[in-house]
Amino acid sequence: MRTKKRAGATTVLPHDVRREAVTPRARRVGVVVATAVVLVEALWLVVALPQAALVSDLGAITVATWATLACSDAARRHPPPLRRFWTLLALTMGLSAAGRTVWTVERISSPELPHTFLIGAVFTAGIVTGTAALLCSLSAPRSLVGRARTLLDGVIVGLALIPIGWVVVFRDIATADLADPLRTFGLLYPMLDLMQLTILVAVAGPRRPVWRPLTLIGASLAVRAGADAIYVSLVAHHSYAPGHPIDLCWPLSYLLIGVAASHPPPPVCDGVDDSTESPLPPWWRVALPYLPVGGAIIAVVLARRPTGQTPQLVFTGMMTLLGVLALRQGLAANENLRLVGRLRRLAYTDQLTGLPNRLMFNRRLRRALRDGPPVAVLLLDLDGFKQVNDRFGHATGDALLTTIAGRMRDAVGDDGDIARLGGDEFAVLVDAARPVAPERLAERLLAALQPSPGEEDVGIHPSASIGIAEYGPQHASHTDVLRDADIAMYAAKAAGKSAYRTCTPALRESAVTRAELIADLRRAVDERQLHLDYQPIVDLATGAVRSAEALVRWRHPRLGLLSPAAFLPLAEETGLIVQIDRWVVHEACRAAAAWRERVPEATVAVNIAAAHLRRPDLIATVTSATASADLAPRALTLELTESALIDGSEAVLERLAQLRELGIRIAIDDFGTGYSSLSYLHRIPATELKIDRSFVARLDTDSRAYATVEMVTRLAGAFDLMVVAEGVETEEQHAAVTAIGCVHGQGYRYGRPGALTTLHPHPTPA
Repeated sequence: MRTKKRAGATTVLPHDVRREAVTPRARRVGVVVATAVVLVEALWLVVALPQAALVSDLGAITVATWATLACSDAARRHPPPLRRFWTLLALTMGLSAAGRTVWTVERISSPELPHTFLIGAVFTAGIVTGTAALLCSLSAPRSLVGRARTLLDGVIVGLALIPIGWVVVFRDIATADLADPLRTFGLLYPMLDLMQLTILVAVAGPRRPVWRPLTLIGASLAVRAGADAIYVSLVAHHSYAPGHPIDLCWPLSYLLIGVAASHPPPPVCDGVDDSTESPLPPWWRVALPYLPVGGAIIAVVLARRPTGQTPQLVFTGMMTLLGVLALRQGLAANENLRLVGRLRRLAYTDQLTGLPNRLMFNRRLRRALRDGPPVAVLLLDLDGFKQVNDRFGHATGDALLTTIAGRMRDAVGDDGDIARLGGDEFAVLVDAARPVAPERLAERLLAALQPSPGEEDVGIHPSASIGIAEYGPQHASHTDVLRDADIAMYAAKAAGKSAYRTCTPALRESAVTRAELIADLRRAVDERQLHLDYQPIVDLATGAVRSAEALVRWRHPRLGLLSPAAFLPLAEETGLIVQIDRWVVHEACRAAAAWRERVPEATVAVNIAAAHLRRPDLIATVTSATASADLAPRALTLELTESALIDGSEAVLERLAQLRELGIRIAIDDFGTGYSSLSYLHRIPATELKIDRSFVARLDTDSRAYATVEMVTRLAGAFDLMVVAEGVETEEQHAAVTAIGCVHGQGYRYGRPGALTTLHPHPTPA
């Protein structure tokens, strides 16, 4: 950054502006002039005007010099990752201009073609710098081994073409014509050109679209390779003279490089693009350095003289090729070993925390069990970690997991092997070599997870629940130990979290029973083991039964009749509740349709789970059930708990409104035991309230319960909601709810749940 003062003001010149040594207009003029030089030279050589050789030399020197300046300007304009690339290309073009100048001077002073050591050294230096430039491009390998591998690929192609070139071009050349080492080395230029072209194809890579300057440079190399091959053939057959039309190809190759230098840098100049996954290279790109080797082997056979001898150049080239192939395979073997090591680390290490993963932990656990007890496993699950991700995002969650992993690693120390099994679940293995008490280790872990000063206020530090399982005769494999640790961990969560529990026979038996019950429940749904009982709902003013609540029961083949409390929580946990709800709604609608044949105003009430309430297909389920049973929608009441309604979103409220528009009635069940917020009564399109049985049961002994029921009844009247008193069991309770003004009652006083076949339009007996 430099400053420029004018009239007392200070102007800051940006870094890029300071480097803009040549204006875009000047660059365009340079391209036009260089193109004009190539066109004039082409016309001169084709028409065979006088001094064609001198014009050819001067044209090549002029274009090479301009390409040198263009590459130097590109090195100043482009960002640092590309600066070395263009600098080396500028040096290559400068060497080409210098070599062509020396060529011209020596050609004018000697009738022979100037195949001298100086010219060979200059042009060879240009090949070295050009190859180095290709290995410094953005898409070239970053590592030294990768660049060496790419260079060897190009050398393999070049060496493999030596016997092929011998058969095609030099087979009929006299041995005396190849006796001069400098002359013989000049015949290798086409192979060196193709070596560079191979390197360019290799470094272009599939990771991003090929940068246009690389395409132009590739075209330049192809033109130069073709020109050198034709030149070598002409010289070998003594048919080349300076000023030949082939001379036009060299300034054309310089022109292409100069045009490439005028292009802007690519959008990504850091050499690494992590936004997309790098695709695998095509098979031909991998096989590219080896494809010419087969042709070289055939060419060696064809190149043998009648005496059985192999030409010295071919023999030397093939020996060198074998050595390079051995070196290349050595690099490949070393790279494969490194890749195997990296894959092993990826397979057995958690990438986020650096801890061993589940696969490695299981291997260590199996090995510890083979070595013999004592062996214990501590299974940790973070409490409330999902809320951290939901509130702060997964980046914060990942950072927290990394921090927690570090704390737990320090807390465990050398007393166990800690691993991350996945998500927010960790495990610690204690084996015979480190006989520390698992309970003591659990206490250390819980202490390490306590929030540091300031973390508790931020609210992103969850606690952990730890389950401990010690290997014993009851365990057949490592999976049994992990299962028991998981059982104990869930017991710790149920005990209030931020605690540890050791798996006991009672815990294991309870978990096994629970798992078996879940499996039986799945079969029960499929095999129709569920049935419905109906509890009457009585009109307190008349005593008539015109409605009933459908209650699901399970006839377990081994445990007998199970109440909803025994299996519905499991159904909600496993997601079976939605399937059960659908069946209940359809069965209840069919029963209500049969009742209405005798009592036209009969209705049925069905409990709907919170999970089903949040599903968009609830409306379709209800309408399908009423339609298939030919039941009027107003004859169906859906009972919903307060907690399910409070947790509901705007979509749930809209769904309930649509049900009300269809005529379906909505009841708030167990009113008074949930949030009991008055605000949601304004929003929920309910038609009735069901006062919870806990209030009704205390009506004859607790004045506050009486006041509560009376208040709810008045509140319902204000909202135009019908009231149903649940759990009425005694005459005193019946008298109380009737005196308070409840419209309907439900409970053992009026009838127990059973297989109700019809309803009674007349008063029930006292």
